[in-house]
Amino acid sequence: MTLKQLEAFYWAATCASFAIAAERLHLSVSSLSKRISELESGLAQPLFDRRSQRARLTPAGERLLPRAQALLQQAQDLRAAMARPAEIEGVCRFGVGELTALTWLPKLVAAARKHYPRLRMEPYVDVGGELRRRLQNGALDFAVIAGDPASPSIRPLGAARYTWCAAPSLAADASRLAPDLLRRHPLITLPREAGTTRILDNWLTRNGLATVQSLTCNSWGAVAGLLLEGMGIGFLPVSWATALSQRGALRILRARPALSDLPYAYSHRDDDTRPLIDAMYALARRTVDFSMAVRLL
Repeated sequence: MTLKQLEAFYWAATCASFAIAAERLHLSVSSLSKRISELESGLAQPLFDRRSQRARLTPAGERLLPRAQALLQQAQDLRAAMARPAEIEGVCRFGVGELTALTWLPKLVAAARKHYPRLRMEPYVDVGGELRRRLQNGALDFAVIAGDPASPSIRPLGAARYTWCAAPSLAADASRLAPDLLRRHPLITLPREAGTTRILDNWLTRNGLATVQSLTCNSWGAVAGLLLEGMGIGFLPVSWATALSQRGALRILRARPALSDLPYAYSHRDDDTRPLIDAMYALARRTVDFSMAVRLL
């Protein structure tokens, strides 16, 4: 057996599909399947039950999986001990939310290009729930997701600050967000899968607003646009709201209590210990800045 065969088996066993595993290894699905078939021939037993739509591990495959992971980890440790940082190469597929994409993502990509010129960065932008799914099914190497660190594979990164705001037409004589405003006008916000849901729910509960009329959209840009058109009340990152307030396009509304800061974390799979993961976390920590003004505003 070879390390390439074990690698093909391991990622096929831990990704959502052979197609995702092949993408991670930069192979065609047929090449991935060939390596697995060669490994099965060498072991004289099938490792996947291919009778159903999605291949599942056989008992032999279940026994091999932890051993294959251990062998691949030893090989990775050897490579890391012998490699120089600049030798990190290949494709890094990672996920971020829209706020990261519109603030410090360009700095992260630029820093990666400078330190690792042979590494190609491919960002994917979506809400936190979808990023978590893609991370766990193997489609992403890492993701920057709103949430508190809860395990070694979720590392603290930074925090974003938000403030309530509304168009002058809805709050012409108000500088404070009274609960009555949210009873009379829709709440414009991101969908439930977004990380901001936790700070929003906490604020609504503390103000006795268990149910409010809402208008959801999975884009911060669209939320800002709807607020500018006076379609409802909502909150934006402080830097965005400040820039729009200075132009007279929005009014910042003070609220009691203020919205809590939203922590963000660097997340990766528990079983992914490649040098790439630590290297990208180090760059993310140096470039993270949710307070940056958005050039599009």
